[in-house]
Amino acid sequence: MDKKKIRWGIIGCGDVAEIKSGPAFNKIKDSKLLAVMRRNADKAASFAKRHQVPYSYSDADLLLENEEINAVYIATPPSSHLELAIKSLKAGKMIYLEKPMVLNIHEAQLLNKAVHDHRAKLCVAHYRRALPAFQKVKELLDEKAIGTVRLVEINIRQPLHSDLIANTDENWRIVPEISGGGYFYDLAPHQLDLMCFYFGDIEEICGLATNQSRSYEANDMVTGLIKFKSGVHFSGTWAFNIYEKNKEDNCIIYGSEGRVHFSFYGDQVTLDNAKGSQTFNFINPRHIQEPMIQKVVDYFLDDKECNPCSVQEALVVQEIMEKFTRSYGAN
Repeated sequence: MDKKKIRWGIIGCGDVAEIKSGPAFNKIKDSKLLAVMRRNADKAASFAKRHQVPYSYSDADLLLENEEINAVYIATPPSSHLELAIKSLKAGKMIYLEKPMVLNIHEAQLLNKAVHDHRAKLCVAHYRRALPAFQKVKELLDEKAIGTVRLVEINIRQPLHSDLIANTDENWRIVPEISGGGYFYDLAPHQLDLMCFYFGDIEEICGLATNQSRSYEANDMVTGLIKFKSGVHFSGTWAFNIYEKNKEDNCIIYGSEGRVHFSFYGDQVTLDNAKGSQTFNFINPRHIQEPMIQKVVDYFLDDKECNPCSVQEALVVQEIMEKFTRSYGAN
């Protein structure tokens, strides 16, 4: 068996895996998708047939027993992430784990310890940090295109039925015991991860969360503040109960000499400074997780490669979300 190849199994081959991630495992050098698992055996077999995958299972334990597989992509709802990740670690598999990493900070700490104890490789699917548009933002910040960063604002305002939310057979995202905390827990990990990717360590966190519309159990309004150790201030609003015509998705980074503006779901980055205004356009890959999966494969194959998104980094994101939604106050 070729040890210099990542042979994948997907646990949870649902809608996310269909286009955003699943096909990418076969498009990357030294990477092969060998097996998929879904509780519905017919749907698992259908996915395997459509994507030319040799094995399909309806039981995750059976997939983990397959010795041909040396890495797993866990793409189930978050409530099962910790259990499946620990089983995968015990089976000796490397792991690419969907966001949010787990349900809460307690589970994040347990997973962090398990990864450390097994001396294993685990990457979290905060894939936006690998996309060209967000790499461009980091490049502009690093080269001081807007001087010293002072303030960052995120506004995610969406109606009750937002097209930013992936469709599923069962809307588990609004069930806190399955998702961790509603649509905020589904969308915010990507945005908060980018903030930490750009601005580093955190000094203080506080926030508020409310279920205003009472349309479902989870909070539909979240606001949060962060002070980074660099001195950068952050404010964010995530509202999922807004009039359709008032919906918004943007981030503005203000510096001492200009600003950078972009959408998390768009394809442009705009720079405004003393030289004028410049817009950079990007085309996202069809399988949007492919750039991140490439980095994960490189990391799994080479001990000298840095982890593209570690459990420790995702633990920080988990802490931010929990403090925003549970009104914990400052660190």
